[in-house]
Amino acid sequence: MKEDAGLTRGMATLFAIACGVIVANVYYAQPLLATIAAAFGRPVSDLGYLVTLTQLGYAAGFVLIVPLGDAIDRRALVLRLLAVNIVALGVIVCSPNYAIFAAGCVLLGFTSCSTQILIPMAASLADPASRGRAVGVVMSGLLLGVLLARIVAGYVAYWAGWRAIYAIAVVASLAIAAVLAVRLPRREQASAPFRYASLLASLAHLMRREPLLVLRSVYGALAFACFSVVWTGLTFVLSRPPYEYDDARIGLFGVVGVMGALAALPAGRLIDLGHENKATGAFAVAMLAAFALLAGGGTSLPLLIAGTLLLDVGVQGLHIANQSVIFEIDANARSRIMTAYLASYFLGGAAGSSVAGSAYAAAGWTGVCAAGGALAGLAVLVWIGAQSVGRSRVPGR
Repeated sequence: MKEDAGLTRGMATLFAIACGVIVANVYYAQPLLATIAAAFGRPVSDLGYLVTLTQLGYAAGFVLIVPLGDAIDRRALVLRLLAVNIVALGVIVCSPNYAIFAAGCVLLGFTSCSTQILIPMAASLADPASRGRAVGVVMSGLLLGVLLARIVAGYVAYWAGWRAIYAIAVVASLAIAAVLAVRLPRREQASAPFRYASLLASLAHLMRREPLLVLRSVYGALAFACFSVVWTGLTFVLSRPPYEYDDARIGLFGVVGVMGALAALPAGRLIDLGHENKATGAFAVAMLAAFALLAGGGTSLPLLIAGTLLLDVGVQGLHIANQSVIFEIDANARSRIMTAYLASYFLGGAAGSSVAGSAYAAAGWTGVCAAGGALAGLAVLVWIGAQSVGRSRVPGR
């Protein structure tokens, strides 16, 4: 199949499923932190740093691997990354101690960056008039993978132990790799010669040349920091009084997140209509409002659910708005643009996971909500400031 053959509905669905399966591998541990900590004899607060390590591995993959998508065959790159990803899953399944488990998680995060090669590929295949909707479809799959991972992991761990979910992930990853090997489009032209160091150096040039990319990277980092603060902190609060949930019930809480992820499709349509700036402000305000609800969620399940739902709507909607905008910057550098944006995005997420552990240790759920509220408030202030300098829209859109 040619790489310029267009993005059919079936291909968009395949891209979405592939992204969901791959990214889920990174998040299976999150609802199981208390259980994994007990298995390795570690304090549960230390496991917040495990999520941080995995996300740092993910971010490192963006910087070191994803830019290659602009220079070599994306299909071959994705399949090679998937092969190493499956090896990392096997290391986790067989890990005899915490150090090897953590190393497997970092390698898993690093090679899961293949999702961010698939997304620019989908954007390149899509018609420009429907690119926002296409990105929304693929991102819905990715975001559902992030959130459904919690539900599946919780139930599988409850009935079969935490290692079982990673064994299932090996099978699922092998299956999706086989389908992608057949269905992914090939780049028919020979890849142009390139120097790897120059390719990486071009990232800094892109950031200097494109202030819009910098702005959207800041929005993304703050949004995912908010997301990680809450979803890492939720495991701590739900495993303790007054909730005292087991792994299955903690995982089931991911249903709330799934509902928020469905904001991705409407967000894509909104961007296609040219309302990316207003949508950005609205989603940032939604994140801030969510923490007002979440603050009461330490003892009130309805407030916890409502706040989590609103937060996910804000975070995922803002993420879709960001990607739809940055893909219009330079069609020949989409992988590198994605790298710059998502490196910032997941560094923000890693920081949020780390902050969640520290904030919970210092002040419990109240501390988690205070930290998240400060990050969301900063996102709103950045958006307000951007209005005065006119950098919140793609020129000419």
